[in-house]
Amino acid sequence: MADRLMLLDSASLYFRAFYGVPDSVTAPDGRPINAVRGLLDMIAKLVDAYEPSHLVACWDDDWRPQWRVDLLPSYKTHRVAEPAVSGADVEVVPDPLQAQVPVIREALGVLGIPIVGAADHEADDVIGTLATRSDIPVDVVTGDRDLIQLVDDARGIRVVYTGRGMSNLDVLTDDAVIAKYAVRPDQYADFATMRGDASDGLPGVAGVGDKTAATLLAAHGDLDGIVAAAERGDGMTAGVRAKITAAAEYLAVAPRVVNVVRDLPLAPVDGRIRPVDQDALDELATRWGLGASATRAAASLGKRV
Repeated sequence: MADRLMLLDSASLYFRAFYGVPDSVTAPDGRPINAVRGLLDMIAKLVDAYEPSHLVACWDDDWRPQWRVDLLPSYKTHRVAEPAVSGADVEVVPDPLQAQVPVIREALGVLGIPIVGAADHEADDVIGTLATRSDIPVDVVTGDRDLIQLVDDARGIRVVYTGRGMSNLDVLTDDAVIAKYAVRPDQYADFATMRGDASDGLPGVAGVGDKTAATLLAAHGDLDGIVAAAERGDGMTAGVRAKITAAAEYLAVAPRVVNVVRDLPLAPVDGRIRPVDQDALDELATRWGLGASATRAAASLGKRV
């Protein structure tokens, strides 16, 4: 079996599981367990489909790092719960999901899937770092389009995009990104900066959408080239130049927010899939009523040992 590392954008997946599995799925004590079971089913499906030899759950130790907010105050503002607790921004998470997060972490531990996070950084940054330093091909599983910037055929890095649901997974390679967005993966962060993204509180450049952003990148290579052309007054219409110039303050800081960090000082992590402790799995499954979901996840992992 060829080595391949699978990196899970954990929160992206368990949010999708929570909203995709009915809350009538409960533990023996009546507490909802839909996100846990849904995530286990996702893991089984992903491992069967893409056959990783290594698997790591990447975690948001800080879902909205202050350094990103300092650069762009609108960053994820709409997701902040009010009031803030102890001066820290708290993400809006439904109570029934929040209660399941410790169980998710326990389940991942029993399955032998390491959880990796980093202080003051998001899971995206952990994924960016682990993918960059990996010496084997990588599949990044996420519903976050920002991570498309990591796609790199030369290094075997793909994004398994869950945005259309687990039954309609998109495997994004260089050609797939170009076909979908008309930009190369290494241009995607600049593309997203200009286009904006309401889900992350990125305003973008007013009046510049997907088509204009892609056209500008094709003509000028990257955001620095676009800004330089606007300053020179050549290579674009007066109207587009005015839009770029008006957004100069935003464009000076947004790339640092949008670009994932690829050089975090993470400790080495051994994500190789190993046999699951069946007794521990049985105890967990019985205590939380995880049923066939736990069995399927363990069976799928067992095929990769």
